[in-house]
Formats: sequence, C-alpha cells, structure tokens
Amino acid sequence: MDIVVLCGGLSPERNVSLSSGRKITAALKSLGHRAVLVDMYLGLEGFSGPLEAAFDLPLPEGADGIAEQEPVLDEVRRERRLRSRSLFGEHVLEICAAADLVFLALHGKCGEDGRVQAAFDLLGIKYTGSGFLGSAAAMDKHLTKLVARSVGVRTPEWRLLGGSQLQNTAEIAKGSPLPCVVKPVDSGSSIGVEIARSADELSGALRRAAESGSQALLEQYIEGRDIQISILGGRPLPSIEILPIGGFYDYRRKYQPGCAEEISPARIPGEAESELAAAALAVYNALGLKSLARADFVLDAAGRFWFLEINTLPGMTPTSLAPQEAAAAGMNYEQLCQRIIELALEEDGI
Repeated sequence: MDIVVLCGGLSPERNVSLSSGRKITAALKSLGHRAVLVDMYLGLEGFSGPLEAAFDLPLPEGADGIAEQEPVLDEVRRERRLRSRSLFGEHVLEICAAADLVFLALHGKCGEDGRVQAAFDLLGIKYTGSGFLGSAAAMDKHLTKLVARSVGVRTPEWRLLGGSQLQNTAEIAKGSPLPCVVKPVDSGSSIGVEIARSADELSGALRRAAESGSQALLEQYIEGRDIQISILGGRPLPSIEILPIGGFYDYRRKYQPGCAEEISPARIPGEAESELAAAALAVYNALGLKSLARADFVLDAAGRFWFLEINTLPGMTPTSLAPQEAAAAGMNYEQLCQRIIELALEEDGI
C-alpha cells in the first residue's frame, strides 16, 4: 500500500509525534509498504518530483529519541518556507489524497483533537484511528470525565476553570483541598500538569495555567499506582504499570530512557485486570472510539481504580506504552502497525 505517515504538526507534542512517525514509517517499510514520513506543518518542502515518487523517499536521517523539553513553536514557524496560516504544509493534502491510507502519528491539539479527521472526512481521505467526533470529545478532559461518570466509571472530583476564573488564582487556591492537580483541559504528554501540595504551589500552577491561554482542570489528587490499559479494535490489551524514577510521570520521564520502569502486564490480580479493562472499554465505547486508544488510571490503596483520561492516538515512540502492552499480548511493533491499518480498512468496508 501507499501510505503517508503524518506526524509533527504545530503542537507542544510535536517532537513526540516525529519520534512516533519515524518508528512507524520504518516498520511499514519493513512490512513492504511504500511509506513516506510527512511533517504535517512543514510538508514536502524541498521535494520537487512527482507526488507518486515521494512514496519511495527514504526515511530522513535523524535520531529516534526525544529532547527533554518540548519544542519552541515560534522557532518551528520561522523554519517553515510556506507563509500561510494553514496548519497543512506544502503538498500535504495532495499527497494524503494520493495515498491509499494516512497513518496518523499526530499527538496533541494539532491532529488528535478531531480537526484533521474532519478535514480528511470532507476530502474523502482514509486514515487510521478514531473519527473526528470521538477524537474531539476525548481531547477535552472535562467532557471525557463527564462521559466516564455517565457510564459509571469512577473519576476524581474536578473543577473546570477558564477565562476570568483563572485570573483570581489566590482566591481559588484558598478554597481548594490539597493536594490537587492542575492540568490543561486539552493537552497530553503531561505538558503543563502540576501537582500542588500547598496554597502557594497551587497559586503558581494556576497562574501558569492562565498564561497558557487554555482552560484548566483543578482535579482531586489520588495517591496510588499509575496503571494504564490500551484498547485495540474494541479488545483490551494487557495493562501496564508505570514506576517513574524520582518524581511523577512528567514529560521527561515519559520519553527519556531509564526515567521510568514499565511493567506489562501490571502486577494486579486477575479480577482487578478485568475490572480495569471493563472500565476502559466503557469509556472507549461511550466516546465512539475506534482502533487504538489508551486509558490512564490510578489504583489507590483501597484497590479502587480512578479514571483520568483516554488518548486516541497513543505514542508509538521507543519508550511508549501501547507497543509494550501489545508485546505482552504477543504482538510485535510491526504487527501492531499492520493491525491498526487493518482496522482502518475494516471500518471503511474494504
């Protein structure tokens, strides 16, 4: 098949996406597909041949690892030759339309929030992953938690803050139980997530959330074990437990080798695994998700699972969790990529 692996874009998770895209493209090439890595924002800058020839381009040189800090997006904007407000770079839509399938390796607001999926639906472009509506709903942590609660899935108490509410940070900090978590409502990779254990820490976290320009969740902090589980085509994969080293599971510990230990299947009893899978599947189905999604939970000391969020385009980097879960189920990285392709084609009736 001729496949575009679409990654990068203009998101704080850009570097994660590029890493996912490189690894996916290499896997698809090894499977015999004609796969081309395309940065959604930069596009095919520097390529002057016919689009058909682009599918035979080699994987660009570069490292598969991820820098410890998220990218400076203004620098990415200056790097682009095309002067346009469009988030699609040079010839991106043309080559996606020419492909048999677009393998979405986008993360964050640029590609995981349903806007790219909606554009592709209008253009008749086939792609992997969930549709526009489920993607948009799952990207909104407030809406996702409402859906989870509606289907009986336990989730920490929370408060949505935005606009003028975030201006009075000292007042909010005074009346909020501690510890608590402040997180952007529409971001991933733990970017902008802070655990506040004092009023001063909470006030600072809220101030930084206000500066980001995004709405924020003020969420009850649940002490416990980080347990996640992926759903692939409506079937749960083995769970995975994350043991970050020296702190909580932030951006650096997610993507720097040796900063966290991951154990799959998680060391939990069989009945707990079944309960976890049922909760994740309930949210997956209620949101109308497809293909691969990963749900994040905390398991407290009383043995109760607390749902945090669900990711519709989980990372596929060298340290990402969903491929490790697939491996625990006997599916290697290449087989996981092929299964994601098959699910996209099955949903299209091909």
